[in-house]
Amino acid sequence: MYAIIKTGGKQYRVQKGDELEVELLLGAEGKITFQPLSVHNGKELLIGKPFVEKSSVQAEIIGEMKGPKVIAFKYKKCKNYRLTRGHRQRYTCIRITEITA
Repeated sequence: MYAIIKTGGKQYRVQKGDELEVELLLGAEGKITFQPLSVHNGKELLIGKPFVEKSSVQAEIIGEMKGPKVIAFKYKKCKNYRLTRGHRQRYTCIRITEITA
């Protein structure tokens, strides 16, 4: 059984026991519930409009982490223009515990 969930503007295909990194979920602690866009229960595929009725995906939050550092460097020759910016994206690590259809 698997489901497709949407969080942080991205879609993920998840199964029970999967661990994945999603965009930072502010204020979320312990357990969290997602509404699936579609669920496949082994026999049939249920597709929602936009979410599947009477179904949910339960997940527990493992922790927060940061991704790799990304450097944006701008440079224009002969103009004495140099600009350096850095960015590290923050993620929430979750584990899928249950999928109900």
